[in-house]
Amino acid sequence: MKFYGRKQEIDRLLQLDKQSEQTSVFTLLVGRRRTGKTTLLKQAFADRKILYFFVSHKSETLLCQELQQTVESVFRLHLYGQAGRFADLLRELMIYSRQCHVTFIVDEFQRLYDINPAIMSGIQEVWDSHKDMAHIHLIACGSVYSMMLKIFRDRKEPLFGRATAEMRLQPFTTELLKQILSDYNPCYTSEDLLALYTVSGGVAKYVELLMDANAATKESIMDAVCRNGSVFLNEGTELLVGEFGKRYQVYFSIMQLIASGMTTQSQIDSIIGFNTGRYLSTLEDEYTLIERVRPMFAKPNAQGIKFALYDNFLTFWFRFIESNRSVVEMGKSELLKEIIDKGYDRFNGMMLERYFRQQYSEKERVTEVGHWWDRSGMNEIDLIAVERLDKRVTVGEVKRNKSKISLNILEEKFAALRPHFRGYEVDFVALSMENM
Repeated sequence: MKFYGRKQEIDRLLQLDKQSEQTSVFTLLVGRRRTGKTTLLKQAFADRKILYFFVSHKSETLLCQELQQTVESVFRLHLYGQAGRFADLLRELMIYSRQCHVTFIVDEFQRLYDINPAIMSGIQEVWDSHKDMAHIHLIACGSVYSMMLKIFRDRKEPLFGRATAEMRLQPFTTELLKQILSDYNPCYTSEDLLALYTVSGGVAKYVELLMDANAATKESIMDAVCRNGSVFLNEGTELLVGEFGKRYQVYFSIMQLIASGMTTQSQIDSIIGFNTGRYLSTLEDEYTLIERVRPMFAKPNAQGIKFALYDNFLTFWFRFIESNRSVVEMGKSELLKEIIDKGYDRFNGMMLERYFRQQYSEKERVTEVGHWWDRSGMNEIDLIAVERLDKRVTVGEVKRNKSKISLNILEEKFAALRPHFRGYEVDFVALSMENM
């Protein structure tokens, strides 16, 4: 698949690189795995000489040997440094950059912490001592979000406050997904688009895998996901077990329950068998894998809080793949497809709501997007998109079949929220598959 989008991100990286020609810049680039961080960096600097270094699971000594070889091949520069100390090699690079600008990308930066936490103190000492005289753009690229936050935002960590710029790479927008799908299937249907959105969530690697396999229809997408040997079948395990470690089974159980519709802590606790508050907080605050969903205008401590998985693919994976692990292990791909098909429409009703909330959040004038439900849970509004500056609000009902939507009933539900929008122009909209 060719490279798509990311113009703003590339422009920002090039701007920071230009800035680093005058003064050192330490850029933090984070995003979930598979979002295309490495591809973005290589695309942004395609016509420039850069030092790209991937941190693999090796000892610090072996990593330093590998880095020395890489520097020599790129700059024809031999770094001496003390054997096995990453910080010493960085010091020599920063000294070299006083005369010759250096763009140094460290991919999977968080692994340095796993290899030897003391590396971070060494980097801090070198950076603080040499940044004012150096002309280096040090880019720390990481996919384990929790660890990257710990390294750069925990006040107790050596690199706290050292990043001069932060970028978080998001999945593709809904508009870009439509452009990509159109290139591979010019006659795509809304069902095709919703299937792509559901399975990929706009994550670049998943979109690439599907498009390269010519999976650009709903049916072919499901075939690609379910076939024996598909990378999608074990992807959730690959992504999460390394982060969760020995505790992964509890976290997996919680995420599977949320994906299946058990969205309140009381529901989760009743099935798990103990208070899961600590685990839910960790999933939200440390791993950023789930979010607390509140009705718009609800207070932070209000009742009726629900939980949802941030990630489309993981929501799909826990709902259909991990929950049917025995079917997957037996290699019964056709049976797995049948199971998915049976629960697909109901599941995709939720994904359709998520699609439209994302679509509206991408509109230039929209300042806030959410949804609302009352205490009884009987009245719910699927979409509220606010344009504060223009004093305008869009209120939407989302269903797969537009004929089942009543705007009159929607207006009645909105009456409870009218006091929050005095002086606003209100648009009531019916959103269905045909509006995607």
